[in-house]
Amino acid sequence: MANYDELFKKITAHAKEYGFIFQSSEIYDGLSAVYDYGQNGVELKNNIKEYWWKAMVRYHENIVGIDSAIFMHPTIWKASGHVDAFNDPMIDNKDSKKRYRADVLVEDHLAKLEEKINKEVEKAAKRFGDAFDEGQFRATNQRVLENQAKIDAIKHRLYTGLENNDLSDIKKLIEDCEIVCPVSGSRNWTEVRQFNLMFSTQMGSVSEEANTIFLRPETAQGIFVNFLNVMKTGRMKIPFGIAQIGKAFRNEIVARQFIFRMREFEQMEMQYFVRPGTELEWFEFWKKERLKWHLSLGLGEDNYRFHDHEKLAHYANAAADIEFRFPFGFKELEGIHSRTDFDLGAHQQYSGKKIMYFDPELNESYVPYVVETSIGLDRTFLALLSNAFTEEKLDDGSERVVMKLPPVLAPIKAAVLPLVAKDGLPEKARQIMDTLKYDYNCQYEEKDSIGKRYRRQDAIGTPYCITVDHQTLEDNTVTIRERDTMLQERVDLGNVSKIIAKKLKVN
Repeated sequence: MANYDELFKKITAHAKEYGFIFQSSEIYDGLSAVYDYGQNGVELKNNIKEYWWKAMVRYHENIVGIDSAIFMHPTIWKASGHVDAFNDPMIDNKDSKKRYRADVLVEDHLAKLEEKINKEVEKAAKRFGDAFDEGQFRATNQRVLENQAKIDAIKHRLYTGLENNDLSDIKKLIEDCEIVCPVSGSRNWTEVRQFNLMFSTQMGSVSEEANTIFLRPETAQGIFVNFLNVMKTGRMKIPFGIAQIGKAFRNEIVARQFIFRMREFEQMEMQYFVRPGTELEWFEFWKKERLKWHLSLGLGEDNYRFHDHEKLAHYANAAADIEFRFPFGFKELEGIHSRTDFDLGAHQQYSGKKIMYFDPELNESYVPYVVETSIGLDRTFLALLSNAFTEEKLDDGSERVVMKLPPVLAPIKAAVLPLVAKDGLPEKARQIMDTLKYDYNCQYEEKDSIGKRYRRQDAIGTPYCITVDHQTLEDNTVTIRERDTMLQERVDLGNVSKIIAKKLKVN
């Protein structure tokens, strides 16, 4: 675990040093769990948005996008259940005065038990080599079975407690598992209490007349309340989807692990409206479709897994998470939920407006069912950052840090570098830069030695460095250096754009 912590510290330090992410309001000692995206971070973030938007909206004829407002009528949050049920169970440690999510403390304990099982499996795999049967080992090994039985019992008790709002048993579970405060190391806990996560504010010109409204805790409701508008103006036929990228706000009890859990974050969501009775087929379809999108990024199939929910939200009849292997373990990256007709039905009830779809094939009207795909943009950013961060020892004994980002998402696609800042090389490099910048986000740099400039570009994940030297002035050729292999090739200037374009194609 210490190695993971060390790696994560390096990643967060690198993110700041190279202009990916800054602590918000840093000169005022920062604002807890709020972050700003720097000059390279915003480019990577925008590229992720575009990659998702193309996959969800441009490549599906029956999915359209909207951008709904952050401020919404307060009754919306009553209808959605957020006013009454959007709570997290919190617990305080009396010695450290730190506050934790009770369920997360238990889930972290479960992760340690799972790690014990994985270590047993790894040891056995080394001992038995090619003859090792992992499935049989997990089904028969005594220590594995004991730990798995503990995991199953704890999960059952946790999810039952959450379902029944039995906060005293959740506290008892924390005590029975002998879970200690990560800061103080003590087991001196308060009672577990519920804590509503919505931020409230006032709207109105005079404070006495102000109405309490909320900063939206999710973007989905903006889609649901616009269902009729989009269906009518877009002449949409079921099944169809509405997608949205936008900010959401949650007053997290425990915001930690860098940008993994923040108070202000961005979601990329799509709500897919279907005929009742077909929702579970579409749920399976979107599970496969979304995993395919993640795998297209090339971060490795072993880094993803599905987690089916044992405890379903009040509105769902099926739910699964796509989890990613972060440096601190497998955690949720995207949720796929079959939300039934809960949302549209609730808004129909609370608004008094008829929210239905007339199905010409069935010759009847109904409230559509919904399958949701909801991915955290910031978490996707962190997954890419974590996976890309690579420390390499080179053949000459030197070291480099390289961000092996998928080229299609890299902030800068190519750096244009004159070998020296004289002899007409900067002027020639500027001409190349002016040609390429209309197709790709490029960077011009002439300060420091060429080696140092290569290292800087490696550190922000630039796929190509184009070096202009004296030979360029003679025969219009340049040296193009590839980030991951560091191989350099002499190419005709006319081929540079094609080489970059080929690199940006997605498998």
